[in-house]
Amino acid sequence: MAVEYSLTDLLERMYENQLALEAALMELTLQSEKEGLSDIGDNVRGALFVIGENPGHIKQGLAKLRTRDL
Repeated sequence: MAVEYSLTDLLERMYENQLALEAALMELTLQSEKEGLSDIGDNVRGALFVIGENPGHIKQGLAKLRTRDL
């Protein structure tokens, strides 16, 4: 029997993946900056800033969806 996942479950897992990718990118950024590649570090930090701006919106959306799943 196939397990059905709700839209909320799917989005929560995607959000967790986003956070994991953010952490991995930060590790690579720190290593590249340590090796003197500050331009790359600056570019990645710009992208990470955008990722860091979205969690509040994602959490609010997930909370609304959760109430509808009940």
